[in-house]
Amino acid sequence: MGTNKELTSISKATIGRLPAYHRYLKEKQAEGERTISSTAIAEDLHLNAVQVRKDLALISSTAGKPKRGFDVDELIGDIDRFLGYDNVSDAVLVGAGGLGSALVGYGGFKNYGLNIVAAFDTNPALIGRSIKGVRVCDARELSSLVRRLNVRIGIIAVPKEAAQGAADALVEGGVRAIWNFAPVHLALPENIAVKNEDMAASLAILSKRLAEILSHEK
Repeated sequence: MGTNKELTSISKATIGRLPAYHRYLKEKQAEGERTISSTAIAEDLHLNAVQVRKDLALISSTAGKPKRGFDVDELIGDIDRFLGYDNVSDAVLVGAGGLGSALVGYGGFKNYGLNIVAAFDTNPALIGRSIKGVRVCDARELSSLVRRLNVRIGIIAVPKEAAQGAADALVEGGVRAIWNFAPVHLALPENIAVKNEDMAASLAILSKRLAEILSHEK
């Protein structure tokens, strides 16, 4: 059984580590492992063992046994329930270009409780096509179709100049959470959850770390 703790009571840092724990545990499960210790998880994921124990204690009602460790199946189930992976949510994607097509084509989202049911674009060459079984619809139908499908999650993968319009249409259609890949800040109502993926910032951090590594090698 999972815990009843509210998601908001868990730090963003802990929530950010849970998918890594989940991937790791699924790999161990596939290898036939029945139990795992927090120390082993920490060593393999290059994390602090104390932090791992604290993270898992927050989302799992089954404490790891000193000698036996955590039950892998139970721990996966706890993370599934806590993050909602066991309750697949439908989503729509706006922008079926290069990035959007890659996102639609990634089948692994379903493992994390996300099912993209439709894509939208303004490009006549893309409208009507199917990407991995997901139909690309006319963006002019976005709000009405989202409302009809009762979808609550929208993914934006359009150029920055089109992102706000896409977000407005999603909100009008009843979407309550937006995953934004466009490099722009969106003006949204307070009751809309948003997660921005800033690829430029990630690349800047990577470039900085690379420069530091190269400077130390000289």
